Amino acid sequence: MKLLQILYFILITSSIQPQSAADIIDKAENAIKGKSAYGIVEMVVKTPDYTRKLKMKSWWVGNEKALIVILSPRKEKGNKTLKIGNEMWNYLKNTETTIKIPPSMMLQSWNGSDFTNDDLVRESNIKRDYYLKIIGKEPIDSIECWKIECIPHKDAPVVWGKLYYWVRIKDFLPALVQYYDEKGKLIRTLKFSNVKKVGNRKIPTSWKMISQIHPGHSTELKILKMEFDIHISDRKFSFRELERGN
Repeated sequence: MKLLQILYFILITSSIQPQSAADIIDKAENAIKGKSAYGIVEMVVKTPDYTRKLKMKSWWVGNEKALIVILSPRKEKGNKTLKIGNEMWNYLKNTETTIKIPPSMMLQSWNGSDFTNDDLVRESNIKRDYYLKIIGKEPIDSIECWKIECIPHKDAPVVWGKLYYWVRIKDFLPALVQYYDEKGKLIRTLKFSNVKKVGNRKIPTSWKMISQIHPGHSTELKILKMEFDIHISDRKFSFRELERGN
């Protein structure tokens, strides 16, 4: 019995050891990304004047490779986005043209949404590009979270002046991210919600980006299907695949 009590004490105390900000961010990012992933996602773009929906399928390998293929609506079906390393291209099905996206355009809107090119192909890496510090604990939707301040490294290839990132303590899932410009103005907020089991893990299935500078503008990504840590051939991330008809 004494041995069992000792083992139980070790288990409990090890589980409550202080977490570093880098460890927390790493777990939160890996929870929703995995080493690789394939998914089907619905994007809903809302403005005061209209609402539009897109459906797409996507493949990712870490932050290094990504391919996004639009499935609907019909007029955009077959349009694709490819990212390899630090380079990115858009393929337009109707005109059969491939356009390279320069680094200066990575923070531009992806397909008229509130997400940027950078967001969709996961170019930025928070753990790599920012100094991370736990500055407190706060509830988001009544769930206790770590609040982590993210200040970019001096030479980091990022545009944001500061991020605040909330991570749920109970399961290390992301809850909220605020993006500030270099003058300290809040530009946009990303809210994660509707946690469900998808594939072999629980993840937030709603990712809603809310503009703080354009009232009434938001974009929600709804995860319809996701498979994590799967083998994806390098051939998937090629010009042949980019320009191949579907």
